[in-house]
Amino acid sequence: MRIISRLDVKGKNLIKGINLEGLRVVGDPNKYAIKYYEQGADEILFIDSVASLYDRNNLIDIVKLACRNIFVPFTVGGGIRNLKDAEKLFISGADKISLNTAAIENPKLINELAKNFGSQAIVISIEAKKISDSKWIAYTNNGRENTNKDVIDWAKKATDHGAGEILLTSVDNEGTLKGFDDDLVNEICKNIKIPVIVSGGFGKPEHLLNPVKKFGVDAIAIAHCLHYNKFSLREIRDFALNQNIKVRKFNQ
Repeated sequence: MRIISRLDVKGKNLIKGINLEGLRVVGDPNKYAIKYYEQGADEILFIDSVASLYDRNNLIDIVKLACRNIFVPFTVGGGIRNLKDAEKLFISGADKISLNTAAIENPKLINELAKNFGSQAIVISIEAKKISDSKWIAYTNNGRENTNKDVIDWAKKATDHGAGEILLTSVDNEGTLKGFDDDLVNEICKNIKIPVIVSGGFGKPEHLLNPVKKFGVDAIAIAHCLHYNKFSLREIRDFALNQNIKVRKFNQ
C-alpha cells in the first residue's frame, strides 16, 4: 500500500474544505510537500481544485519548485486539456498527471496521453457523489458540475481508454474525517483491474483497513488529517505495519 499526501491548490495556496466546499487557505503547498516528503510520504499529489472552472493550468511553478526538494513520485492535476498541457508538466518534472474534466469531455484524450507518455503516467480522477444505496454520479469542477455519468461505468470506460490508475474521491465524505465510502470503494475495486487510489474521508488509521485489506486498493490519499495534525504519517505507517499491511519502511 502506498501512502499519498494530497495537496489541493488554488493559485499559490494550499487549501482545504469539507465536501469540496468552504475552501480555506492552509499554507504554502511546497512547504507542506517538503514536510510530507521528509516524514515519509510514498508519493505527493498536487491538485488545482478549481483549474477547470477558470480554464487555467498554472501548476508549473509549483512543479518546478517541488522537483528541487522532493524525491518521491508526484502527480499533478488540474486544467490539463490537451497533449501540450501534459507535456509541459512532464518536462517540468511531474511523474504522473491527473485528469477529470477533460477526460470526461473527450475520453480519447486518455488514449492519446497513454500512447505518448505511457498508461502508468495517466491518472483519472473521479469525484463521486452518492445518489442512492448503490449508485454514484461523477462530478467535475471540484464537485460542482454533474456529468450524469455513472461512476462505475465511467471508471470502466476510462480503463478501456488507457488509464493507468483511478483516483477515487468521495465528495460526500471528503474532509469529514468519518472514513472512506466503503461501498463505493468496493464497487470500483470489483469492476476495474487497474490500481485504485482512494481519497476523501480518512480520519484515523483504522479507516484504511476495509479499503486495503477487504477491497484491495493500492493507495490511500490523505489531506485534512495530515494538514491539521490529526495523525502523522509515521503513526499511519506503523498502524499499517502492525496490521500486516505491506508498506514502504521509512526510517525517520
